[in-house]
Amino acid sequence: MIRRRVLVSGTVQGVFFRDSCRRAAAEAGVAGWVRNLPDGRVEAVFEGEPAAVDRMVAWMRHGPSRAVVERVEVQEEQPEGLLVFAVTA
Repeated sequence: MIRRRVLVSGTVQGVFFRDSCRRAAAEAGVAGWVRNLPDGRVEAVFEGEPAAVDRMVAWMRHGPSRAVVERVEVQEEQPEGLLVFAVTA
């Protein structure tokens, strides 16, 4: 199991980024969460098998069709044992 924190900048709020991310995470079989940040970015955490987490990090580089991703920052973190994926405030 691995964990990655991803920060995405660009036109990523108001384009169904969080809900699309939730659906992609369910398909990939990863746990974690996604939320909008006050500064206009989207932040997400993914935990799971390395290939599944890598798939989600790759997905974040483009997001849903209406998103315009300009920058993606990825940080490695220690897994916390998350069991579900959630959209948070």
